[in-house]
Amino acid sequence: MTMEVILPTGWPRPKGYANGVAASGKMLFIAGMIGWDAQGRFESDDFAVQARQALKNIADVVREAGGKPENIVRMTWYVTDKREYLAAAREVGQAFREIIGSYNAAMTAVEVKALIEDRAKVEIEATAVLPDQPST
Repeated sequence: MTMEVILPTGWPRPKGYANGVAASGKMLFIAGMIGWDAQGRFESDDFAVQARQALKNIADVVREAGGKPENIVRMTWYVTDKREYLAAAREVGQAFREIIGSYNAAMTAVEVKALIEDRAKVEIEATAVLPDQPST
């Protein structure tokens, strides 16, 4: 995979995301992941705990496809309370660095009225570009 972060000349470097990403390789589209474990159980109703689990779920899907978390090029975060999201920013940032590692993904965060799972406070969609595998 090749990846290039796009930052227009004169623009300040954004904190926690990239304005644009150009990449080539095998595309992996990851459905919205929420903060429950592999058995569909929520450990907590805390926003940061749910965000950490959702990020872990995304990383698990990427690894299963043969990639690494740093292959993620785009994320869309749906949050049910933007104030709760902002209040948890430090913990969420720490979880992001530990699980995903790189802040080179283009990201969007949107506050929504509700998510399909009543206990879910965050849902994250992701796109990764994996290295092309040589033909055998």
